[in-house]
Amino acid sequence: MFENETKKYQALNKLAEQNGIVIFGEAEDLEIPLCELKQAFELNSNLYNRSIPDISINAASEIYDTCIAPLDPETILLHIGAADLEFFKENTSDFIQKYLELIQHIKLANKKCNIVIISLKNYKEDTTIFELNKCLKYIAESEQCEYIDISAKRVWNPQQTKDVVSFVYSTGFVRPLKKRRPTYDLVKILFCYEPSCIAQYS
Repeated sequence: MFENETKKYQALNKLAEQNGIVIFGEAEDLEIPLCELKQAFELNSNLYNRSIPDISINAASEIYDTCIAPLDPETILLHIGAADLEFFKENTSDFIQKYLELIQHIKLANKKCNIVIISLKNYKEDTTIFELNKCLKYIAESEQCEYIDISAKRVWNPQQTKDVVSFVYSTGFVRPLKKRRPTYDLVKILFCYEPSCIAQYS
């Protein structure tokens, strides 16, 4: 079903370095401009995007083995669930079980990998997404993974608030920092950026 994407990622993996940070998400995550964000924020980690449009949790372990495991990632940013809203709504327990199986699968393949579970965006306050995010948080807590909530829309333009300007400085947007960013800041950079902001400052 995902033959074209997996072949592309297998080819790219031959050029990539191991022990980086890998985004494992869905269609909207393919639009993340990794190169531009890495330059703008002076990110010093290897960043790779191995997102698959419309990926279901049922196929995630197989995709992981083919597209992500060869990278031996230091951190994996899991942003999966948007394609499973109906599945989750009809059988929540099965969705949770499949997600737990994916976490265990990753841990068996890479015991040192830091697994970060990222909520779905829920700007329209959809009740199904709200409940799914609650389950993702529960899974993260039960499996000792980091959970990062990006469900609410937040202002991210540095011209609009002093708080965001402070964030911009602290993450090296204006002055580069050598140390690695906390995962929460990294997720905000990658998943919550505003293109207009980048256009002005990159």
